[in-house]
Amino acid sequence: MNNYYLGMMSGTSLDGVDLALVDFDHEPFRIVASGFTPMPENLRQKLTALLREGGTSLQNLGEIDHQLGLLYAYSANQFLAEQGVSAEQIQAIGCHGQTIWHSPQGDFPFSMQIGDMNLVAARTGITVAADFRRKDMAYGGQGAPLVPAFHQAVFASPQYLTVVLNIGGISNISILNPHAVTTGYDVGPGNALLDGWIEQHLGLRYDKNSEWAKTGKVNQALLTALLDEPFFRQPAPKSTGRELFNLRWLAKKQENLTALSPRDVQRTLVELTVQSIVQELNRIRTSLPCRLLVCGGGAHNPLIMQGLKTALPHWQTAVTTEYGMDADYVEAAAFAWLAYCRMNRLPSNLPAVTGAQSAVSLGVIYPKE
Repeated sequence: MNNYYLGMMSGTSLDGVDLALVDFDHEPFRIVASGFTPMPENLRQKLTALLREGGTSLQNLGEIDHQLGLLYAYSANQFLAEQGVSAEQIQAIGCHGQTIWHSPQGDFPFSMQIGDMNLVAARTGITVAADFRRKDMAYGGQGAPLVPAFHQAVFASPQYLTVVLNIGGISNISILNPHAVTTGYDVGPGNALLDGWIEQHLGLRYDKNSEWAKTGKVNQALLTALLDEPFFRQPAPKSTGRELFNLRWLAKKQENLTALSPRDVQRTLVELTVQSIVQELNRIRTSLPCRLLVCGGGAHNPLIMQGLKTALPHWQTAVTTEYGMDADYVEAAAFAWLAYCRMNRLPSNLPAVTGAQSAVSLGVIYPKE
């Protein structure tokens, strides 16, 4: 019997579903295969409108939930068929679902992910583990970020202080210090604002190779206004999302500034991503050599990567691919690991990261039958 788990992740970029088939029979566990299913355009438009407006009808919400369930099931079935792997070989699917609202503060904190996992289990014939955030929140945590425990298992080194930086729609870091408890938190926007801005002005999903941003210049007044956001001064544990960092937020930050060239705004948004990360890393104090391992879509952005290397000359900066795990599929692999932990009743949150009262096994199990 194979000890295979399938991780699936659709993030704030809304570009599609990342898949990673992970083999836990080996030590360390390894990604056997990876793949990607594009998000259907009609579903992407519905999700974009839902996230932008922050409200909808119950009918629309239920239909999107169903459509996502079908997408996850289709993605899993197609991927496994391409790999020649049967459903019987998979112990469980770990699926994040699609976050549509994350609100860890306030009197009634909550986090909402949709995508009908009953459909996924029924249509794949595989047990599914999902809804990973809310158990942590029930124990007083923020429910995010979820991946530092996985990063610790994969990338920790006794010789280095290692920071794993995931630049998805939002950027988050995991601080792996061999002489201290692992910590991690969201640091600010990653690609979400960049992608939203270029789509609004050029109709493109993303700025490939920073080609548009390279034609612009950093506007210091705008950058100062963007960095003057309480979230950046908030101590960890902290988490955020499109609820805060969206185009409405960006428009409000520009209200008192003279009209800016859209390309200059794009370039400034790149610098916002870089500086919000650098600010956090500069707070770290250690006598150990430091290395920064980058994953997620932002690892392909040459301006972001060069900005990090320039601003952090004493850090060894690389992408996780150079350390044995494809930078595009680290998060998908993390959800395979979360499913493995849930099926084996192992704790998978880190209280020092999320603020939870205790370590617990995260996720809800949806049996295949």
